[in-house]
Amino acid sequence: MKNRNLIGNLRSQVGNYVNIAGWVDKLRDQKRMQFLILRDHTGYVQTTNFKDGKSLEGVVSSLSPDTTVFAGGNLVENQQVKLNGYEIQLDYVDVQSRPEGPLPITQGSNIDNRLDWRYIDLRDHKKHLIFRIQTTAEHAMREFWLQNGFTEIHSPKLVEGASESGAELFKLDYFGQEASLAQSPQFYKQMAMAAGFDRVFEIGPVFRANPSFTSRHDTEFTSIDMEISWIKSHEDVMELEENWINYFLSKVATKHGEEIKKIYGLETKVPKVPFPRVTMDEAYKILDSEGYQVPREQKGDLDPEGERRLAKYIKDNFDHDFVFVTEYPSKARPFYHMRFEDRPETTKSFDLIWKGLEVTTGAQREHRYNKLLNQIHEKGTDPNSIASYVNFFRYGCPPHGGLGFGLTRMLINLTGLNNVREVTFVYRRPNRLNP
Repeated sequence: MKNRNLIGNLRSQVGNYVNIAGWVDKLRDQKRMQFLILRDHTGYVQTTNFKDGKSLEGVVSSLSPDTTVFAGGNLVENQQVKLNGYEIQLDYVDVQSRPEGPLPITQGSNIDNRLDWRYIDLRDHKKHLIFRIQTTAEHAMREFWLQNGFTEIHSPKLVEGASESGAELFKLDYFGQEASLAQSPQFYKQMAMAAGFDRVFEIGPVFRANPSFTSRHDTEFTSIDMEISWIKSHEDVMELEENWINYFLSKVATKHGEEIKKIYGLETKVPKVPFPRVTMDEAYKILDSEGYQVPREQKGDLDPEGERRLAKYIKDNFDHDFVFVTEYPSKARPFYHMRFEDRPETTKSFDLIWKGLEVTTGAQREHRYNKLLNQIHEKGTDPNSIASYVNFFRYGCPPHGGLGFGLTRMLINLTGLNNVREVTFVYRRPNRLNP
């Protein structure tokens, strides 16, 4: 459409003729006037038409919600209009498409029905904000990385073996041999370190054959990963992450903070650096003092309730929404996590908990070939099953570490929606493969 005006930008056009394109939201067809509310992805506007028996009156009368139209007219100030204080005096309406009947869902429908009709569910302007936040955050993340010497990579999603463990794999036939969908870009980030890339990042899909139906799990999601070389310890990785988070959240707060507060009732807080840190042993002592016992099967890790209670303790005592939990036992971590020389039962690793939700797992990696082989054997993995990965370390590799950060969990914390299904563009779980 030539010279289209976005509805969200109309304020500066008061007194001018404007052309808009959008959806019919509401129609009030009164005795002498027609009031038509139109919307696009940037907002809502009232349009008016004086009934005079001409063709435009009939066109407007025929409109139903979610009809798509081109429309235009003079934009005039009118303080009696509660919506924005201005309106368009209609000159024309060109209908582009009409819904075949009432919409199959409403905003009050349950989440599974809304996911069946996700494209209609996402017509809600409030939900557009989720993905505008995502866009701003990812752009800011890339700004930070590029300012700090990172290179972007795109790792393969069809792999020969497991990238994390032998569990939760989607297996498929690959021209007569067995392949699987990548659970993580982990091995390829480390390959980049062995190749001398120094610092890399990737934003891309990963796949987990996880039968869970919780509010925080999915079978396909977007992972944000980075890896850096020449580190002294996992502390270097944590310092990188907290500065990165501080940077991109400041951009989100500046651009969307007011709208997030208006729509979701949450303040977008830019966290102070450094973030609080507690070791796993200290975390268990804190939870014990708060009267909570982590379930026996979680020993060496935290369960969701333990994460929430620890986060509350940190908030109450340090006024901080983030906490690094460090030094996980080796039994709870993958074979590639480096261990302390004097405490081989403990890894140089961490999780980051944000408002009671784990959003990051990271560590210093084991880059020494012989030690890595020993840890692979100790975990009961056959090195031959991951031979191409093991080869990365045979001819020299710098000390390195990195992390994986959950995009949808970030969006949960920024919006308070508390379910990955609400903040994923198109969601996947064991019983959902459509749309």
